[in-house]
Amino acid sequence: MRISDPNPAVRSDRRQARRGAGAQRGLRRHDIPPPGVAVSPRDSVSRIGTARPPAVGTPGPVASPGNPRPLPPLRQRARRWLGSLCLAGGVLAGLALIATAVLLGAPAGAEENGPVRAVPVMGYGWPLDAQPRVTRPFEPPPKPWAAGHRGVDLAATGGATVRAAGDGVVHFAGSLAGRGVVSVRHGNGLRTTYEPLEPLVAVGQAVRAGDPIGRLSPGHRGCPAVACLHWGLRHGETYLDPLSLLGLGRVRLLPLTRDDNPPG
Repeated sequence: MRISDPNPAVRSDRRQARRGAGAQRGLRRHDIPPPGVAVSPRDSVSRIGTARPPAVGTPGPVASPGNPRPLPPLRQRARRWLGSLCLAGGVLAGLALIATAVLLGAPAGAEENGPVRAVPVMGYGWPLDAQPRVTRPFEPPPKPWAAGHRGVDLAATGGATVRAAGDGVVHFAGSLAGRGVVSVRHGNGLRTTYEPLEPLVAVGQAVRAGDPIGRLSPGHRGCPAVACLHWGLRHGETYLDPLSLLGLGRVRLLPLTRDDNPPG
């Protein structure tokens, strides 16, 4: 015999409690989280509220249009910045060394790794008619303070016309230690010297490549021919091989000394 509850409100509360318990059992059975709780598909209701933080070393969030990549730590950004700065400085230093080598040529001792051929400079030519024979080449000294041949000797005949190797302005024209000397200042700090000769130009006179500047005098010391022209080249205070203006000979540097210092 079924005994009914005399209070209808009590019966209604019991039915609602039974329905809630059934709903909870259904959620556990299907592993569905309650509303308002966000879990991953691998999580179950039994693990809700007990999720562990990601392990150390787990990759962070991937950058996306709506989720930009977070900035690296300050130390890491500083290292990247210093690395970029060092790389840029190395490139600039390398370019500066290349530019210096092109302008002045290789330093003394470069022939140990083979001859370094010069690149001809536009607008320059031989200081004598035709192509003369080189009787003595540009000879660098073994030490900066030792003696050397700061130029080249070109074979010719007495009275031969000496011509300006390039455009410029006469810097010196006169006698030096008993020999006639002419010095022409060109652009970019280059200066050429010619001796021994009788000058045909004056200081301050503008000349063009090939213009006569003197008449060759015989008696150059150590010349095996009738007459020889000593042709020199300087860049600032540094002696260079004048044949480098024509793309000939080795590019070498010589120190400037007092015992062999023609004006120019």
